[in-house]
Amino acid sequence: MLSGLVIVDKPQGWTSHDVVGRMRRIAGTRKVGHAGTLDPMATGVLVLGINKATRLLTYIVGTSKTYTATIRLGESTVTDDAEGEVTATRSAAAVTEDSVRAGVAALTGDIQQVPSSVSAIKVNGERAYARVRSGEDVKLAARPVTIHRFEIHELRRSQDGEALDLDVTVECSSGTYIRALARDLGDALGVGGHLTALRRTQVGPYTLDQARTLEQLAEELDILEMAQAARALMPNRELSEEETTELSFGRRIAAGAAAGTPDAATPEKPAAAFAPDGSLVALLADAGNYAKPVLVFAPDNEKPAG
Repeated sequence: MLSGLVIVDKPQGWTSHDVVGRMRRIAGTRKVGHAGTLDPMATGVLVLGINKATRLLTYIVGTSKTYTATIRLGESTVTDDAEGEVTATRSAAAVTEDSVRAGVAALTGDIQQVPSSVSAIKVNGERAYARVRSGEDVKLAARPVTIHRFEIHELRRSQDGEALDLDVTVECSSGTYIRALARDLGDALGVGGHLTALRRTQVGPYTLDQARTLEQLAEELDILEMAQAARALMPNRELSEEETTELSFGRRIAAGAAAGTPDAATPEKPAAAFAPDGSLVALLADAGNYAKPVLVFAPDNEKPAG
């Protein structure tokens, strides 16, 4: 059974669900999932798991992401991006580069961010965007996110100088909304702002260099095999033949070298354990003097341990 990750360069206008549907047809299996959605307007890295590799996706969702984006200052939209109706226009002619850089600095590091009201976050069991479309005024609660890097590459005057476009790179924690950064930067500068372009260039260890378009994948399905995907994603542990046998039956083995330290493997952040032949055997969590399997990938075995 074909299992592994596929790094897709998502086309503009497609939902993440659209891409999953196309991959099911390309790979000839229903068991395909993704490691976090990408807005239809956005392009770039979308990580898909096929068959057994869908079990790795939960550990990819929470990884940091990197984006390139264009922010337009001087216009606000209902969706905080270019797909929504313009709700306000204010001149950005007086906005200086120094004020923009100060605004970006204030939005870097650990911040509290209010997601866009048209996000997919559920409010009383219903998606926020569905409530907005039905005419409801939705206010979402702020949540902590971390902006590791918010770098300005270029500032350009547009619309006869009334708008200011910024080309930026943002590296951030999972759960960050780049369009909310555009909105908040514009609001802080008193002119409003929204996102006009977004491209995701990295998800955890997986980069745009590894990504393939759907057209390319239809011609040749390029799969990152399980062992290679896990090696890049998690701390590694090399097993003996005896340990490999024990884990393949779901039994615990001696703890890893990091046991008892802050780097010890946990159920939420496990280590990937590899057989002498290099194959992925299990994901491990340290528990005292032992390491126990969180998930076993032994041949013909795809189930949580215990």
